[in-house]
Amino acid sequence: MSSKGRVLVAMSGGVDSSVAAVMLSEQGYEVIGITMKTWDYAQSGGKTNKETGCCTLESMNDAREIAARFGFNHFIVDIRDEFGDWVIDRFVEEYMQGRTPNPCVLCNTHIKWAALLKRADKLGCDLIATGHYANVREENGRYVISRGKDVDKDQSYALWGVEQTHLARTRFPLGRFKKSEIRQFATDFELFNVANKKDSYEICFVPDNDYRRFLSDRVDGLQVKVDGGLFVDRHGNVLGKHKGYPFYTIGQRRGLHLAMGKPVYVTHIDPETNTITVGDESELVNTTAIARNIVMGKYERINETEMPINAAIRYNDTGEPGFLTQNGDDEITVRFPEGRTAITPGQALVVYEGDDVISGGWIYKAVEPVFDEFISTV
Repeated sequence: MSSKGRVLVAMSGGVDSSVAAVMLSEQGYEVIGITMKTWDYAQSGGKTNKETGCCTLESMNDAREIAARFGFNHFIVDIRDEFGDWVIDRFVEEYMQGRTPNPCVLCNTHIKWAALLKRADKLGCDLIATGHYANVREENGRYVISRGKDVDKDQSYALWGVEQTHLARTRFPLGRFKKSEIRQFATDFELFNVANKKDSYEICFVPDNDYRRFLSDRVDGLQVKVDGGLFVDRHGNVLGKHKGYPFYTIGQRRGLHLAMGKPVYVTHIDPETNTITVGDESELVNTTAIARNIVMGKYERINETEMPINAAIRYNDTGEPGFLTQNGDDEITVRFPEGRTAITPGQALVVYEGDDVISGGWIYKAVEPVFDEFISTV
């Protein structure tokens, strides 16, 4: 065995994970590649001929070919049942509760890391590695996730839920590089089959990127059940009818089909009454986000009241200054003095100290500065 040890690398067949695997192999690790099949495109509906992402035959073959060329083993594992139970069912459930889920965070938290470590143990691997743009280090007995060098590709937001025992065995080889550098490495390593692959942005199990169609396929009779709900303003005045509350998200402006003479946005979703409140952009501004199901990162607990931090409320959000308070073992509050637009229940609230992740959790309440009668809650 190599002096650096054996590492199991998640290989999706894309440029990032491919470079991560080859990079570790070149550094002297004994690499084993693994590709996880999470979903069948034939079962996803919609444009099933649009096969992109990590579950296609082409992607699996690309990963296998790279492993063979660089002399390390590669396996394909079927985790469709695990993925469906945790990620897809939760995805549907969240929309049916009037929230907007983030399936990538759910997958990282509940599926990928657990599945990787389970196989790592069977294969005698001390470490696991992925192609995420983030960093992890040990400090004061804690494993700390921090932002990657490439601010445009940073994926620390999607990793807050990975628990400490899992982070202890995790490596992110790409965290110190920019995407342009990784593509150059791919060319240098002669990984021509993946070097110029485009990044995939759609939800992996919704290849046509139409979540409304996906929900309708998964929930029997959904469109008939929810069609004809009411649009109202913050005073309760009826403005029109909509197609059903699961098909809208907080902050949405397009596709409302309301002749208001000005732009209006979804400000509140009530699944019990199938009512959607709309209003001016100013009515989207919230001063406080409360999250539950939290995972602590850099610190085991926050004892300080209103600790100065920076917090992100959605993916690709660089964050805004705020003040963090830990309310208990499973709840945090962030107060934004300047307010934040469209704090959305179901999305993740990720709290940073500099580039380090302090904590994260699922937003369950957004407290509005003026219109408290429309507090969004679970």
